[in-house]
Amino acid sequence: MKIGIVGLPNVGKSTLFNALTKGGAEAANYPFCTIEPNVGIVAVPDDRLGALADISGSKKIIPTTIEFVDIAGLVAGASRGEGLGNLFLSHIRSVDAIAHVVRCFADDNITHVHGGLDPVSDARTINLELILADLELVEKKLETEGRKAKSGDKQAKVRLSGLQKLQQSLEQEQPARHCKLTPEEKTLLRRDCQFLTDKKVIYVANVDEADLPDGDDNSYVSSLRSYALSQGDQLVCVSARVEAELAELDEDESAIFLQELGIEQSGFKRLINAAYSLLDLISFLTTGKIETRAWTIRRGTLAPQAAAVIHTDFEKHFIRAEVVPFDDLISAGSWNGARQQGKLRTEGKNYVLGDGEVTHFLTSA
Repeated sequence: MKIGIVGLPNVGKSTLFNALTKGGAEAANYPFCTIEPNVGIVAVPDDRLGALADISGSKKIIPTTIEFVDIAGLVAGASRGEGLGNLFLSHIRSVDAIAHVVRCFADDNITHVHGGLDPVSDARTINLELILADLELVEKKLETEGRKAKSGDKQAKVRLSGLQKLQQSLEQEQPARHCKLTPEEKTLLRRDCQFLTDKKVIYVANVDEADLPDGDDNSYVSSLRSYALSQGDQLVCVSARVEAELAELDEDESAIFLQELGIEQSGFKRLINAAYSLLDLISFLTTGKIETRAWTIRRGTLAPQAAAVIHTDFEKHFIRAEVVPFDDLISAGSWNGARQQGKLRTEGKNYVLGDGEVTHFLTSA
């Protein structure tokens, strides 16, 4: 899973990226201090792995990962090349979802690229640039697909129909993800195009420490939350400064710090949870003497396709899956214990794997 961190310059993107990845992205109080996109791969926290590893005597624990891409600040006119323009819009096309960081705190010492703090206006500025970039792409594709459709290409006719719908939607300043396309139009267009506004979005309200955990008393956050909901998007409140402090602490110190702030989870964990929910992802688990590991799949994935995440050959040679819910395995104390207690189930090719299910795949290979 890859998430692009976007926003105006000086909203705390790089500070947040550094905290999330413990990376070294430059964070400074002037526009465009991020020139090339910074990329960091981060382990997804999962408290279940340690408990499983203890039961199995695993030599190592391998969590699933998420990739964050810190993209340079965009400004009004980016779609026409303003600021650093289309150079950075292209980087967003490769991500699965967008974390749109919006500054929701006042600080006279931090420059605002547009001169005044207005979170909803800031969010709309970025969204409009993404829409305009998509509209430019649609207009180019319309010419190509129009010629193919006239020659009798059936798939081109489907793409052309979808592109015409997208053009109308984008011209009304509505993102591609809100456009009502047929399943066939969606399949063909998503195969050939990566529309920026087709990406799912999490708004990350960057707030002061005092406004954690949810920021509902912050008028900036309230207005941004209303805007996000109107777009069908999620919002997570995070303090980039607090996350930067947490990044410097060990696990026990972090727990104490969060308790002092009255927060159950770090902004990082809340952002990860929001991303999994947004993309409809879950994790299944495997455990043994060598390793205990988490694997990410889309909700609704059948057992053979889940097995293919471990190794592509497993899908073709799939026989069955042995499955134990995490809590049942912990309660039983071992795999054999779960089997003896009747907690272990044997499932076939049509079984849909659930979140947190500890699984052993049997294959003919």
